[in-house]
Amino acid sequence: MVSRELVQKAKAFHGHVCPFLVLGLRATEIGFSKLGLRRPGEAETIREDVIAIVEANNCFADGVQVASGCTLGNNSLIYLDTGKNAVTFYRRDTGKGVRIYVHSDKVRELFPSRGSELWRKVVVERKGSKEEAEELAKIWEEIGYKMADLSEEFFKIEDVALKQVIERAPIFESVRCVSCGELVRADRVFYLDGKPYCAKCAGLEVPAVIGRGIVNSFHVPF
Repeated sequence: MVSRELVQKAKAFHGHVCPFLVLGLRATEIGFSKLGLRRPGEAETIREDVIAIVEANNCFADGVQVASGCTLGNNSLIYLDTGKNAVTFYRRDTGKGVRIYVHSDKVRELFPSRGSELWRKVVVERKGSKEEAEELAKIWEEIGYKMADLSEEFFKIEDVALKQVIERAPIFESVRCVSCGELVRADRVFYLDGKPYCAKCAGLEVPAVIGRGIVNSFHVPF
């Protein structure tokens, strides 16, 4: 079961405790247990030995990052924009994987009506007061700690075989933008009249991950 210390570590990373943050911790705990894994250390993260594939960019994903040590920055986290609260863990050394999906409908049955009411007002409608947001945070934290002990019946757990080898992060040279002078990864440079520009200076839109997920065209907002 997820320890209180790990929940507090996740809170420091995420900003607050909420049900799906802790569900990310719990799903990781289950996945690692099924694969005989421990949290990757320095060598494992450098080599990208363990891969986590999350399917939603929400609180659940932050729980996975904290518990697994697989993060966007160390190239061990892959984001699939399916919109599902699910994570797949894959071991490069054995080639084995396990996918854990959260039965969100069953989980939400555990939420008190006041929590659901505040969630809709504060998060969905963006109309809640500061006091209501604080009340929601308190309720969420109480629910979150209950999620730490959630049984496996609230998850769909299945062994999976990956259809393709997941590449390790390649290393690219850097090229200097002739306009702003900043270095850009070589495969992200745009050449205009034979000169290298970054996307911002070239006035181009780029793919981005925002609240709704992956968007193919996003204007650099600064």
